[in-house]
Order: sequence, then structure tokens, then C-alpha cells
Amino acid sequence: MSNEIQLKTTVNGIEYDLTVPARLLASDFLRDNLNLTGTHVGCEHGICGSCTIKIDGLTARSCLKFAVQLDGKKVETVESFKKKPETRNILEKFKAHHSLQCGFCTPGFLMIIDELLKSKIKFSENEIREALSGNLCRCTGYENIIKAANEILAHKEIK
Repeated sequence: MSNEIQLKTTVNGIEYDLTVPARLLASDFLRDNLNLTGTHVGCEHGICGSCTIKIDGLTARSCLKFAVQLDGKKVETVESFKKKPETRNILEKFKAHHSLQCGFCTPGFLMIIDELLKSKIKFSENEIREALSGNLCRCTGYENIIKAANEILAHKEIK
């Protein structure tokens, strides 16, 4: 039995066809194999949220997934924000509200807010707080992150 697995996935719009170790974590695959270091690795237990990515449009903790679970999937990392005009507003609001300090937790927050923007419902401040509660931040005290998220999500269009 081989310890290597064939992996075909699309990450940030680029198709990859690689052979990877069967037990390689998705976070390590993204960082080490694809050099997408915006996916941060903090706790390696799925608690901190800094490794959050989107798989087929839904957020997931990449430290809790094996790379082979990305096979046949469309993956987005925080690096995709550079390519998508619709994510500029998220970045601008985070900057305007001083929601960035050390930046370690930021990718997780950005990915979750982007997912919330694509949903077809409006969120109350309490619902936004709950949605973001799975990401840990040691620097900001969360208030500016919540202010930015509220402003971003308050202006979203429901289609």
C-alpha cells in the first residue's frame, strides 16, 4: 500500500495535479506545497480559526482536513482576495476600522465574513458575533473586528 495519493484540486482558480503523502494536512499542503502562507497555522486543533479556508464555498479549518480531502474540490485561501474585486470592501473596512494588529487571526476572519456575504440572509450583530466567535484574536479585543464586520454585512445585497 502506497503512502502517496494523487490529488487533483483547484486552489484560487489554479488547477493542481500532484502526488502528496496520504496523511498530509491540508494546511501543510497549502503552505508547504503551494507556498500559500496566508493560511496560518496556530493551534493545529481547529480551535483558533487562523487556518480557515473555503472548500466549495464553505469555510473549513484546514488543520483538521487532510490534503486528499481537497481532491476534486475548489479551494479558496485568503490569497484569493487579491484577485476578487468583491473582497476589496472587506479589506478596506478592516483597515478603516483598525481591525488588524498582528494579523495572525485575520485570514480566518476574512474567510468567514466572505462566506457570510454570500449567504442570502441579513445578520444581526449578535449573529455576526456568533459566526466570528470560532476565531481567536489575542490583539484586538474583537470590537473593531465586529465593527468592520457589521459595516460590511449591513450593506450586503440580498438576492
